[in-house]
Amino acid sequence: MDDTIAYDQIEMVRPVHPVILSGGTGTRLWPVSRSGHPKQLQCLASESSMLQETARRFDRWRHASPPIVVCNAEHRFVIGEQLREIGMTAAEIILEPAGRNTAPAIAAAALRLADREPDAVMAVMPADHVISDVAAFRRTLARGVAAAAAGNMVTFGVPPTGPETGYGYIRRGAPVGDGVFKVDSFVEKPDSATAATFVEDDDYFWNSGIFVFAVRRYVEELQKFAPDILAACRQAVADGVVDLDFFRLDPAAFAACRSESIDYAVMEHTADAVVVPVSMGWNDIGTWSALWEIAEKDDHRNVCLGDVLTHDAEGSYLRSDAGRLIVALGVQDLVVVDTGDAVLIAGRDRVQETRAVVERLKAEGRTEYRAHDRVYRPWGYYETVEKGYRYQVKHLMVKPAASLSLQLHHHRAEHWVVVRGTARVTRGDEAVLLGENQSTYIPLGIRHRLENPGKLPLSIIEIQSGPYLEEDDIVRFEDRYQREEEPS
Repeated sequence: MDDTIAYDQIEMVRPVHPVILSGGTGTRLWPVSRSGHPKQLQCLASESSMLQETARRFDRWRHASPPIVVCNAEHRFVIGEQLREIGMTAAEIILEPAGRNTAPAIAAAALRLADREPDAVMAVMPADHVISDVAAFRRTLARGVAAAAAGNMVTFGVPPTGPETGYGYIRRGAPVGDGVFKVDSFVEKPDSATAATFVEDDDYFWNSGIFVFAVRRYVEELQKFAPDILAACRQAVADGVVDLDFFRLDPAAFAACRSESIDYAVMEHTADAVVVPVSMGWNDIGTWSALWEIAEKDDHRNVCLGDVLTHDAEGSYLRSDAGRLIVALGVQDLVVVDTGDAVLIAGRDRVQETRAVVERLKAEGRTEYRAHDRVYRPWGYYETVEKGYRYQVKHLMVKPAASLSLQLHHHRAEHWVVVRGTARVTRGDEAVLLGENQSTYIPLGIRHRLENPGKLPLSIIEIQSGPYLEEDDIVRFEDRYQREEEPS
């Protein structure tokens, strides 16, 4: 049966407004996930990004409105582009000037929705989870929306398949409807012995981090249990501004909000918490071992992605994103991830500690915790090919009809060589078109702009030379993307 027909046969008491939370950095999946391009924007479990897979759960479903996305301001253009790639447009992309956990993020979305539809039902979910059985998710969501319309604060509970110590748990209480139960208690991440007992008890479920409730009810419960958070978010929304396709929360007001999860702020206190159990192939992809668990394996239980050769290797996750050959010889239960500028080698049972490594990189002032060699911008991306004393070589890809800002540099000159496509180059008072194998020179201190007037991607090799080559050496005069805080 066609999935669209099957999904449309799922009846719901009212439409649902998806709210996708995309504020995490995924440090335990370093070096692929980095703060500048975190795991939800990466293709980790499929050929689409995790954000795209999350949005697709509502695609072509008549019961769902376009999603609201709450994200870090740094990621806004990538998120907009990824949604466009799958033919979706967000109802709104709300930009957080700083991370403040899930309770404030959801409050911002609720307050924006409340202006238009105070009785709307929200379905809140992280952008970085895997759900393999989307039909089961939608059927359960319909049940959750009905419970939320009756005034309940709904969460999804996933039957545990093992003694997982990295998840929170929910203990269900008495039934209150068809497949809906009162929440007896929320349980923090347990030790392994306690988690093992939960697996054997049918009343315990993993806390999926997916919530369904009416906008009005969330605001009421937040006012009751965390009024300071609600007040700060009200101010951040009231003083926020529309910026192109985005809504920017006021930085000062949102920064004044304390950081708190929805579990601590509301769900553990409300008398109306209910849980809907669901088996939907759910996985919180938080570590490399979790990806190893769900990925297709060879006869020796190895996951091999990219250019990988194994000999007498077993139970390992081997990933080459850099195009280089990884050879695994006589090893077992390893994680090896090569991104070109960094290589992670870890025991599969130690990958939870990757976060500590990232914190160390950050403390030592290294850049590998934050960005890849390839850095995404609204106009495309650039990647560093080579860097040395007083010079740097980059590859720039400019999307069709996109352009960099009109800018100048005080400390470096640049040579541009077109290797694919057509470039329109503004240099001082002149503008020229360059084709493949043509080049130009941008002297230090000259206003310049690079544009792609064509219908195909434009590839440029940029050679920078000068005493200072960092990205903050820029003076921007005009920018169609209205950026202030970002270089390039």
